Amino acid sequence: METDPFRIRGHVPEFDALVSEIKARSASTRARLRMREIAYGDDASETMDVFYPDGISDRRPVHMFIHGGYWRMFSKRDYSYVADTITDTGAIAIIVDYALMPHVRMEVLVDQVRRAKQWVLEHIASHGGDASRFTVSGHSAGAHLASFLFHRQEAFSGVSAALLLGGLYDLKPLQSSFLHSEIAITDREVADLSPMLHSFDQGCRAIIAVGAEETPPFHQQADAFSSRLRQQGLSVTSERLEGSNHMSSVRDLGFPDTAIGRILSQMIASVG
Repeated sequence: METDPFRIRGHVPEFDALVSEIKARSASTRARLRMREIAYGDDASETMDVFYPDGISDRRPVHMFIHGGYWRMFSKRDYSYVADTITDTGAIAIIVDYALMPHVRMEVLVDQVRRAKQWVLEHIASHGGDASRFTVSGHSAGAHLASFLFHRQEAFSGVSAALLLGGLYDLKPLQSSFLHSEIAITDREVADLSPMLHSFDQGCRAIIAVGAEETPPFHQQADAFSSRLRQQGLSVTSERLEGSNHMSSVRDLGFPDTAIGRILSQMIASVG
């Protein structure tokens, strides 16, 4: 029996089947939707896939998704399917890639997603998007990274709303998990890069979601981070996804008619 609550494979028997499903759906999405790969930096990992909804229009909403994988696996190509739900709302979908640990440290990933956001805010108008209607989402480690996009480091983050799904907001417990031998999160990374220790843009509306069948630390972290954001004056909605685990919840993000798909669609539609 799996005793490490962070080892997802040990708690989701259908893990491999779900990964195979999302990769197959992503290939289908790339074949079906109009897409353009764009570099937001000089490194080979610093690219994003921009998916366009049907029709020609200016000033469309824009949504960026950041994938998970405990900062050390998967790529944007594995999560193209999320663009199905995003473009179904009439929004432009941006699926971001970033470098993986342990080849680089976590601060590099945070810097990369911030620069990806900056590229969007500065250039998306030339692709038919409206930077004033910009929202973000992320799953697992991607939710952790997405939180830094509406950080109070800037007076105005540019993010109107954020959906964080199955996220990790306190890195300390991960130091004693199976990840110690894989990415060896340092004490400095815990202190500098745990969202629970940071402040965030009060102008961003946050939705903190977690699958009902997640292990206890994911529920505890979602509750604690929601409280932290509320204390800072953000508007926060907490969502518990019945019947969902860590992997089925993100799978469902690509279906507009699922509970989490509707939450994502409604968030995008509510902006502007």
